[in-house]
Amino acid sequence: MSEKYDSALTYTSYLKVDELLQLQKPLSDGPEHDELLFIIIHQTYELWFKQLLHELSAAARAMESGDSHYALSLLGRVRTIMKVCVTQVDILETMTPLQFNAFRDYLSSSSGFQSAQFRKVEALLGRRDSKMAGHLPEDMQAEIEEITDTNSVWDSFLIYVAGRGFNIPADVLSRSKSIAYESNLQVQDALLELHRKDAEAAMVSERLIDIDEGIQEWRYRHVKMVERTIGAKMGSGGSSGVQYLASTLFNPVFKDLWEIRSRF
Repeated sequence: MSEKYDSALTYTSYLKVDELLQLQKPLSDGPEHDELLFIIIHQTYELWFKQLLHELSAAARAMESGDSHYALSLLGRVRTIMKVCVTQVDILETMTPLQFNAFRDYLSSSSGFQSAQFRKVEALLGRRDSKMAGHLPEDMQAEIEEITDTNSVWDSFLIYVAGRGFNIPADVLSRSKSIAYESNLQVQDALLELHRKDAEAAMVSERLIDIDEGIQEWRYRHVKMVERTIGAKMGSGGSSGVQYLASTLFNPVFKDLWEIRSRF
């Protein structure tokens, strides 16, 4: 018998269920019925963001090591998690504007804009700009800066592509990772050749497109959910609400993979 086996371990103790169920603390008077749903949905999002960071980091390592099969498995899982994140919007949309506004004032300056974990997901995928974390506490800014100083998932994919024998320019691979990647025609040429000559690597490429599309779908559903709930009102926390969210739409993460679509 393994020395690690704990006969006293139960479902409840292993998953910390008692502690977990104490983390939902509505602030409204009553409290308002729908505030619990609002809290649980957003706490669940944070758990999924944590899992996305876990999976994307492992997928990046798998690509850098040339392990196509493991990378495909992990990226496929990320794609599925993104689908779950999109589906959760359906649950939020069962809450009407009147139901949300019954407790909205209690949210004070809190806002989803303050989700450090989602900013980390963006950074890991390749976002590099000064606006992404400037509103967060300094310790969170430092954690995000640490991510932006290292390879993004896209950088790991380019290492993978180069390792398969395709010509990724040396200056692209060696550039400062703290600077945003810009679309590159030579990289696109290499990706076209990869699709034509390396079916396995092309599958990895298509998994990245799946994830990119999933993120864009989640952003769109998020915008429409906010619009149907608060209209053109300013967002909680002082953001411009729908106006800001709409500005994030149709900005692909992996631009080169989209650019080559018209060249097949």
